[in-house]
Amino acid sequence: MSSTRTALRTTGVAVRAMLVLTLILGVGYTLLVTGIGQLALPGQANGSPLPDDRGSALIGQSFTDADGEAQPQYFQSRPSAAGDGYDGAGSSGSNLGPENPDLVASIEERKAAIAEREGVDASEVPADAVTASGSGLDPHISVAYALLQVPRVAEERGMPEQEVRDLVESRIQGRDLGFLGEERINVAELNLALDGQEGE
Repeated sequence: MSSTRTALRTTGVAVRAMLVLTLILGVGYTLLVTGIGQLALPGQANGSPLPDDRGSALIGQSFTDADGEAQPQYFQSRPSAAGDGYDGAGSSGSNLGPENPDLVASIEERKAAIAEREGVDASEVPADAVTASGSGLDPHISVAYALLQVPRVAEERGMPEQEVRDLVESRIQGRDLGFLGEERINVAELNLALDGQEGE
């Protein structure tokens, strides 16, 4: 009888402890962290949405037509191997090694296409213009790739080239923590700013 009472008391303590810890750690902690996130970094906590529900600033986008051809009035993103391109549910790289003939061929093909589109020599095409990121979702391009596209975008939009160049330079994001990575430009944000500038 005594051992049964002890077992029941122990079980009751365990159940109460589980309920209290579930409330504290499962509910209280979650609400606390969510509240801090909403107060300190609301944009990031909500997924860094772009204006007018045009996606997230954290996930790259394609600026192509229905046939997959680059829309010349927009800055182009880097290639994506995620699903059909920038598919958040299919995040991945190509997983092909640098010596893989298929990867080498696709890079050379992309380089030739970009050089023709931008009216430059293939040697001037930056590496990020022809290679996908590891996630396939990178929303950024290098400053060099953005500046390479300035003449085409300016001509297509009938804007002064210097005006487009100034817009690009105003959108440069610095290195993380001041020393990690490279300076970069968010393509979707740049194109949205470009649309806004043209409409003024």
